[in-house]
Amino acid sequence: MLFTIIILYLLPLLGYIFGNEFICASLLSLLISLNFFVIFVANVINKPAEKMVFNHYKNQAMRKLKSSNHLEVIGITGSYGKTSSKNILNDILSVKYNSLTTPKNFNTQYGLIITINNYLDKFHEIFVAEMGAFKCGRIKLLCDLVKPKYGIITKIGEAHLETFGSKENIQKGKFELVENLPSDGLAILNRDDEWQVNYEIKNDVKVLWIGIDSKDADLVASNIEVTPSGMSFDVYFKDTKEKERFTTKLLGKANIYNILAALAFARFKGMSMNELKMGVKRINTIEHRLELKNTSKDITIIDDAYNSNPVGSKMALDVLKLMDGLKIVVTPGMIELGELQYDLNKKYGEYISEVADFTILVGHKQTEPIQDGLKSKKYDKDKLFIIDDVKEAFKIIDKIKSDKKHNYVLLENDLPDIFNE
Repeated sequence: MLFTIIILYLLPLLGYIFGNEFICASLLSLLISLNFFVIFVANVINKPAEKMVFNHYKNQAMRKLKSSNHLEVIGITGSYGKTSSKNILNDILSVKYNSLTTPKNFNTQYGLIITINNYLDKFHEIFVAEMGAFKCGRIKLLCDLVKPKYGIITKIGEAHLETFGSKENIQKGKFELVENLPSDGLAILNRDDEWQVNYEIKNDVKVLWIGIDSKDADLVASNIEVTPSGMSFDVYFKDTKEKERFTTKLLGKANIYNILAALAFARFKGMSMNELKMGVKRINTIEHRLELKNTSKDITIIDDAYNSNPVGSKMALDVLKLMDGLKIVVTPGMIELGELQYDLNKKYGEYISEVADFTILVGHKQTEPIQDGLKSKKYDKDKLFIIDDVKEAFKIIDKIKSDKKHNYVLLENDLPDIFNE
């Protein structure tokens, strides 16, 4: 891009070469004043070349996948929890299999291509591919690229509602994964999610259902116990009528669903109960997703700073509620919720009022719906702080004194600086 723009700016020098300095100066002045037009022209010029480069690496990735005859691909999509679900599944599978997962939040075509070309080798047996989308048709593109045999849908909600246009479109977009699976494949779905239960699947792929509230699912979690150090729960396996207890360092109900989905797939792949228990116990905490951090002897941070959503934010508050100490929430609220953004953030404020001893909101305008939710519940104004930069929150936290034993601070969402006011 830079090279192309430089060439465009050098074109007026042709006027100087041919002896007309006025034309040279005029053209140069015009280009400078129409800088946006120069960038547009550079984009148009570069587009065919960029497309060729993209296709080169895409074809290279597809050839590599095709040559890996023993490799099986499982795709994971959903409005929330994709990265957590992917990491949990990979941790459990790695007890028995040599599995590869997309790093960080690499969930686009580019992310999958980079992962395949740079990290996939001949020894990998299972490739766990996270699949993200912001509109219909995107998941199908990813399926056409990696051709998954198995699929997991985590949860269907309002994330990216603004770009999808409606929740029905989100539902349709996520089920593109299931409808692109082969008939001898497997889909793992959540029976507690009405948007998954109510969808009519348009192929004959085998489906396994997981659930907590729905007792007729194929895998059901019950007797959930939560402590500041993790969770333990029973899992009932419908096919064998076995019930086993599992322990994990993770927190939050959503992670139980993620573990259930991973157990369903790992059991389908032939892993023993002992291997499953070992896998769940060794699951690593996931960065910025209900991650516990002890910053001092008096303060524990519950870091849930990655991409807050209505389901995850409520779950994080439920986790905070369990803690025995002073409870502080720091948040700028949620975004990308379309026309529901005000209502969902107001409801979030109402939830906060039921849990938080102190609330620190980042951004005066951005957090107005949360403020309205707190006011509707008559939240104590002296315990509410509204700041312009998240860095100010830690100064306030240090000043908050309590006769309780410990301070627990929930960091919910971390919007980029452009949202700080």
